[in-house]
Amino acid sequence: VRDAERGTAAAHHLLAHPGIYIPPINLPPVPRGTERLRITPSPFHGAAQIERLAAALSETWEALDLPRAGTVFVEAAE
Repeated sequence: VRDAERGTAAAHHLLAHPGIYIPPINLPPVPRGTERLRITPSPFHGAAQIERLAAALSETWEALDLPRAGTVFVEAAE
């Protein structure tokens, strides 16, 4: 996600999907600019649950206009 506010917004947005809880990871565990979501699948999650998660993530990325894989990030000059 690479942004603490967007990561938190994504985590809150995903809570609207029953059975999905994905916490954001922000400072101090990860450096600023590398914020992400912690997705923890288990052997008890089946194909249908994984498909539902993928759909919820896709919908969240669209709703919040989050960058997708392959997006080039340009750091602002200080």
